[in-house]
Amino acid sequence: MRPGLAAAAAIIAVVTGFHAAVWYSLRPQASAPAITERFASLSFAPYSRDVRHPDKGPPVTAKQIRSDVDAVADYTKAIRTYSSTGGLELIPSIAAERGLRVSVGAWIDKDETRNALEIQNAVGLAKQNSNVDALVVGNETIFRGEKSAEEMAELIRKVKRQTNVPVTTGEIWNVWLDHPELVSAVDFIAAHILPYWEGVPAEQVVDRSIDIYNRLRAAYPGKRIVIAEFGWPSAGYNRDAAVPGELAQADVIRTFTTRADALGIDYNIIEAFDAPWKSFEGSVGQYWGVFDADRHLKFSLSGPLTAKTYQRTAILALLLGIAFCLPMLRLGPMTASQGLVLGAAANGVGAWIAIVVDYWATHYVTGGNFVTLVISLALLGPLVVVLLYRVEELSAIAFGRNPTRLVDMRPRSTSGRHPKVSIHIPAYREPPEMLKQTLDAVARLEWPNLECIVVLNNTPDPAMVEPIRAHCEALGTRFKFLNIEKMSGFKAGALRIAMEHTAPDAEIIGVIDADYVVHPDWLKDLVPVFEDPTVGLVQAPQDHRDGHVSPMHEAMNAEYAGFFDIGMVQRNEDDAIVVHGTMCLIRRAAMVEAGSWSSDTICEDTDLGLSIAENGWKTHYTRRRYGWGLLPDTFEAFKKQRHRWAYGGFQIIRKHWSRFLPNRSRLTTAQRRHFLLGWVSWLGAESIGALAAVLSLLFVPFVLALGIAVPAYVLTFPIIATFAVYVLHFVALYRLRVATTPLRMLGAAIAAMAVQFTVAKAVVDGFRYKDLAFARTAKGGNWLAGAARSFPALPEAVVGTALLISGIGLHMTNWHVVREVDLYALALVIQSLPFLSAAIIGLAEHSRLNDFAMWRALRARLTALPRRLRASQPPSALAD
Repeated sequence: MRPGLAAAAAIIAVVTGFHAAVWYSLRPQASAPAITERFASLSFAPYSRDVRHPDKGPPVTAKQIRSDVDAVADYTKAIRTYSSTGGLELIPSIAAERGLRVSVGAWIDKDETRNALEIQNAVGLAKQNSNVDALVVGNETIFRGEKSAEEMAELIRKVKRQTNVPVTTGEIWNVWLDHPELVSAVDFIAAHILPYWEGVPAEQVVDRSIDIYNRLRAAYPGKRIVIAEFGWPSAGYNRDAAVPGELAQADVIRTFTTRADALGIDYNIIEAFDAPWKSFEGSVGQYWGVFDADRHLKFSLSGPLTAKTYQRTAILALLLGIAFCLPMLRLGPMTASQGLVLGAAANGVGAWIAIVVDYWATHYVTGGNFVTLVISLALLGPLVVVLLYRVEELSAIAFGRNPTRLVDMRPRSTSGRHPKVSIHIPAYREPPEMLKQTLDAVARLEWPNLECIVVLNNTPDPAMVEPIRAHCEALGTRFKFLNIEKMSGFKAGALRIAMEHTAPDAEIIGVIDADYVVHPDWLKDLVPVFEDPTVGLVQAPQDHRDGHVSPMHEAMNAEYAGFFDIGMVQRNEDDAIVVHGTMCLIRRAAMVEAGSWSSDTICEDTDLGLSIAENGWKTHYTRRRYGWGLLPDTFEAFKKQRHRWAYGGFQIIRKHWSRFLPNRSRLTTAQRRHFLLGWVSWLGAESIGALAAVLSLLFVPFVLALGIAVPAYVLTFPIIATFAVYVLHFVALYRLRVATTPLRMLGAAIAAMAVQFTVAKAVVDGFRYKDLAFARTAKGGNWLAGAARSFPALPEAVVGTALLISGIGLHMTNWHVVREVDLYALALVIQSLPFLSAAIIGLAEHSRLNDFAMWRALRARLTALPRRLRASQPPSALAD
């Protein structure tokens, strides 16, 4: 085993051991009094887990009832029903077969026809079955507003005249306290005490329930009182301090029944079986059963309490963590810190996936919840890949070894050879004065053997053409001027024409944009790299000379710097740089082998660079700046440029995907990985992030208007975690690699987020359109006077504002401090940031906020403020 492999294996073992220790230390355990006798009573609803709603399905069959009675008979003395129609009228006679007493329910609502049938059946069942010991007419009918207390009292008196068994109604406990007239009508009080709905912590539930029972006894001495509903949900969202849970349910019910039996309190536990069809009763409606929907007892009635699925979830998390760590064995040598960070991230993702699997296995995911879960997981999957890729980059830069492959670190060549370089400058309707500066800089290059070919294309205005023609003539014979009035193929077409006019003895092709002023040392420093015959391309970073024009320009420049100082430097270590069509030097032989410039993508530069790498040529990168261009004039131009890059990237993926398959090109595994994950990290993360934001926003009305539960924490937490990793990644890497200030870093972050929607739109356009026209980026003009006055970020402003307001609104109306609601609200606010960033830049672009003078004046005022305050105070105050 090679040393690097052994070290990676050791790191994986250490991280896995720590991960296992965390799961072991967090294992949930509880103890509660044992239930030595059967339950006094269980709410009994014999509906299979496939029933969508009892009123919308076929009647319950005798077979189903008998099966469910058999399931509970060994655990309870009695059962309570809630209706006497739809097949439930068969329950008393079947329950009698197992010696169970029955409290028969009659469902009462506003449907008087059904009410009459329910009462008729209930009274008949009491007469026909000796095991019926009570009639419960209505269930929380007053609480639901279906009937008034006076109406229910009169109805109960009517039923009492028809039967000899005790008659009551089921209501929450405070309804009984508020309506003495109802108490006088019933034979006994059937009080529902469900402290979950009051937000009571699980550990206080039993004391709270006994206290309520005693309050009812004190209010109505001599009246028989039955706690007709008591229970605790095993899953669902918290309500204030009430937190559902598997162990909490077991603890509460075991403790309560033991106390109730000791105090002689008659009670009924809600309920026998989980009811998947009760998804309309909030997040907990499905989980009140002592048995799950498959009729398995959910907790032991004696002995220690443990979570049934915890061990298997822990094992799955560990196995997934190890699986996600395995790629570390194929990475190059890494430091211990780097490996630990990678291992921790891999195990974190493994734990999340295991928790999602456990959530799916232990929850009744039906209807809209199923759709929400599937869509969310489909979107979150790629985000997890992006998260791991960013963690890998962060660990490599922050904890890994320093770069070793940069051109800056190569020994200087001592060869006296000066191969001929042909510099190509495509120009489309460029301002002549700007282009002249570019040509003058080329003329100053310290390289004795060069030519420069300027290709003006599709530029009919003589005022743009003739000054450049004259300037090239003035600069001498090394400068060739071509004016192609009608040309197809965009920039690639112009560069192909330049190749046709390139000197036969030119070995190196240099490409710069029409706005770039190059440093005299550009060729002197970088051409010698080609002394290695395997080198096909050398790339220098882009930079800009007009960042001082406005804060927006400075933010854009800082955003570009992140790519060139962070991503490109790191990718260069694996010979996987992304070629961009300026400040690059290409070996002519490599270009010819790759097929020269292609017009089937609008990012012909990246396309050519990838083709060169696929053919096995080496590429090199320097982080030293050798050229300075002009930034996009406006935010709209900035967005158009990013759209072109993203759309071109999508075209390249579509064109080259087969060459990433094994043995289809000479790309190394590391190169394939960088190119694929790099595009997924950029195009995928931005488009999925935008789509997830829009879907989250569209879901808000369903939450607010229809009361649909917000997504579970397993779906919203990864969004928050991914954002946290993004912030950490951005801040840490900018501080480590980019020479900038905190304010410029903030501007770069806003600029980067502002184009998320633009990149997402480009990806959508990639699916919709095969070929979009090349959109030139406006540069070199009067950025303020020539800018369009229309608001360039209206869609982003609308979506971002809606997301922000929705997030704040959900938090402000989260009356019961539901954890999932606040997590969802936080996710909405986070998702609003890219859209709001675009809106902020769009609003500020043509305002004083985009003027350095205003910020300098504000800083001066703030600096002088303490001095002014001291000067305004009277001398006596200063003396004190």
